[in-house]
Amino acid sequence: MAIFDRDPWWQPHSAIYLLQTTINPVRIAYFRERLRGFPGGTALEVGCGGGFLCEEIAAMGFVTTGIDPSAAALQIAADHARAGGLPIRYLQGVGEELPFPDESFDAAFCCDVLEHVQDQAKTVAEIARILRPGGIFCYDTLNRTLLSRLVVIGILQKWKRWAVMPPELHDWHKFITPEELKMLLGNNHLCWREHRGVMPATSPIKTLSYLRRRARGEWNYKDLALRLQLVEGRSTQVMYMGYAVKEMMPLKSCRKGD
Repeated sequence: MAIFDRDPWWQPHSAIYLLQTTINPVRIAYFRERLRGFPGGTALEVGCGGGFLCEEIAAMGFVTTGIDPSAAALQIAADHARAGGLPIRYLQGVGEELPFPDESFDAAFCCDVLEHVQDQAKTVAEIARILRPGGIFCYDTLNRTLLSRLVVIGILQKWKRWAVMPPELHDWHKFITPEELKMLLGNNHLCWREHRGVMPATSPIKTLSYLRRRARGEWNYKDLALRLQLVEGRSTQVMYMGYAVKEMMPLKSCRKGD
């Protein structure tokens, strides 16, 4: 998508800056907790963009690789990692055809990506293929509900009174329900563990007022990011995150709660 090529990523005037400051903190806290006791090793981020999440993964102690179709975003990611002294490997490619041998990684991350790929089933299958048995798959994505259509497509992208994201950023028809994702995981020997919702920390009225101030130009994206925070919750109606573990034995079927 063109926005990922042209966006400056790490700059406060960038719309995608909100990924780093608003969404990253809640999902990183969630993943850190679920990875507690995990032995670490190698990790792959599928759809790494400008490297926001890859740098957090590397900070967890993983030997980290990021892959993305956008050469421009990858250059930004590589430059930022180099400036910070982070030995992250970045490669160009797509989730449907990961250029790695079977069982190459101990962990895989795919965040803000499944709703953008051309083939969700192939992407999940490829992630399962490159994970070692016992490896963990961490993800977040958008649910396909009437509420997500209102919030993500209408308020955040389309309606100028509040919109803070480009109108072409998401296609609601490509959002994936938790049940659909659980089915894809099970079909690829990935044992689903849980889903948790992601939502604003502030009330709907206050959140809309924040968005309105940014849309009117009273605030820049950094101003908005300082106030608009997301938190973990029970409702998965708009956005959710979760994780799955690859089966230790390929012929063993996933059982609920395994």
